[in-house]
This record gives sequence, structure tokens and C-alpha cells, in this order.
Amino acid sequence: MTTINRRHALATGAAALAAPAFLTGASREVFAQAAAAAVQAPGFYRYKVGDITVTAINDGFFARPLEGFVRNAELPAVQAAMASAFLPTNAVPIPFNTLVVETGGKVVLLDTGNGNTGAPTSGTWMANFRAAGFDPANVSSVIISHFHGDHINGIRLRDGTAVFPNAEIQVPEPEWAFWMSDERMNAAPEAMRGAFQNCRRVFSPVASAVKQFKPGAEVAAGVTSMPAFGHSPGHSVFMISSGNAKLLYMADLTNHPALFVRNPDWSAIFDMDADAARATRRQFLDMAASEKSRVHFYHAPFPANGYIAKDGAGFQLVPAQWTPSI
Repeated sequence: MTTINRRHALATGAAALAAPAFLTGASREVFAQAAAAAVQAPGFYRYKVGDITVTAINDGFFARPLEGFVRNAELPAVQAAMASAFLPTNAVPIPFNTLVVETGGKVVLLDTGNGNTGAPTSGTWMANFRAAGFDPANVSSVIISHFHGDHINGIRLRDGTAVFPNAEIQVPEPEWAFWMSDERMNAAPEAMRGAFQNCRRVFSPVASAVKQFKPGAEVAAGVTSMPAFGHSPGHSVFMISSGNAKLLYMADLTNHPALFVRNPDWSAIFDMDADAARATRRQFLDMAASEKSRVHFYHAPFPANGYIAKDGAGFQLVPAQWTPSI
């Protein structure tokens, strides 16, 4: 059973809509600079996993003050890790990267981004999705890793509009059981109620049609779910396989790799069960390193894919070589 403390409740509640609840000090400056900057080229990147085509779609980023972000490490140690990765030492830029999987003649989404409810520096998903040549009306299936707002809010806009009108929605069974439980919502700290209510906002209009899968089941041709509980009660990752090629969609198994791949025993404030999250993180990072499988990160710098190598007591992300060919 997942234990929720007040600090986690505050973090999860703020993350329900991926809203900029932490916009103070350093993060305000980061957002102001980003808003004034010139627009980048479209954020999509397409590559092959055997016969399956996958496309990373970027949804911008959120700048979260560094203090308090890692629950079990002192701030100077976290700042040192950021500095060694040439990142700011006052705020961590958290990217959002979903994946489109073209398999079995269908267009399948793994998570959906923030929709129009996130931080000012997010919300680029639909423009990037369309720039990659996709149409939301042609999405066959939306597969969700877990119910935090930055993964589900792209399903339904703030005004209630369903973004993917023809898509089947698939979710992990234990995730649905937790977040859609009135009993759990009523027992949750007040700061966490918003996260429960957001799940109802997104899913209630289509609740009878949502398909729940048991983690471990195949959810699309060549796409198998895998339980990776800890970050949330039903958090799942996905292995995409074609022939001898594999790609592990890691969802929120780690947050920014500069912190949590290099230091897999650190716990992000958003991890609901810190002990379980650390265990699953090590399990899958070790598996990826041993099997030399490619990985996709939800919260790594775009295009958010590469390989995992063991590095002392931790690991390192080795970015895949960028290529203009598919």
C-alpha cells in the first residue's frame, strides 16, 4: 500500500495539472527567459526499432527549484551533480517527451503530455505532433504509464475537449484502482485532492470505455507493459520489441538522468513510494545496461534516447547517435 506524507501530497497535488505552482525566484527567471527566446524548430525525432517506427514528441519543460527536489540528499550534493552536468544549480529543467509508436498499421501513443494545463514553457506537444505528420483523429490507441498530470492531461483539454476522438484509452489496472477510488480520494491529504480530481476530469467522461491492463500484458503489437511500481502505485514501463531490436520506454522510472541515472538511490519528491521507486529504478537500469537495449526517457533532454552504461555505484546515459535517416 502506498504511503503518502504531507510533503509528497503537496508535490503531487501541484503536479496534478503540471501547473507552475513553484514559480518563485529562480524558476520565474527561467520561465521569463524561455518566453522571450526565439522558437526552436519542431521537437520531434523519428527512428526505427526493428520494423517498428517510433517518434519522440517534445512537450517543452518545467523549471523546478532544486531545493527539496531530491528527498534523501543534501542540497550541496545535488547542486554538485547538476554542476557536473553543466546544468543550473538553482533549478532543474524537467523536459517532457512522449513517444508515438507506429506498429501493426496503427498509431499508438505512450503518454500524452500536459495538454493546455501545464507550465508556460510546456504545451508544445500538439504543434510538434502535427509537424511530425500526425493527425490526432488517426490515433488508434493511447496507452498511459501512470496518472500524473504531465502524462494524462493531453487526453482532454481544460475546456473538456477530447483530443483523440477515435482512440482507445488503455491504463494500468492498479493505477486506475488507486486514483479513481473515492475512498482513497476522501482519505488523502487536502493538498493531494487535486490530483484525484484531475484524474476524474480526464477519465470520467469515458470511464466505461477505458481499457485496464495488468502490467505485464501486451498492449499493442510489439509493445509489452512491465510493472515498475514506486513512482506511483501502478506505474508501468513499456518494452518495444521487433526482431532483435528493443527500446525500453522508461516513463518516470527516473526523473532527469543527470541526477537519477547517475545516482539511482536518490528519491525525487514526486516518487510516491521512495523505497519501491529506488528498487525498480536500479532493476531496470541494470537490465538496460546488461541487455544493451535502447531506452527512451520521459524526462531527459530531447530527443531523450540512448543507452545505459554502468558507472561505479551508479549508471550513465550514453546518448544515441543522432542520424538524419530513419
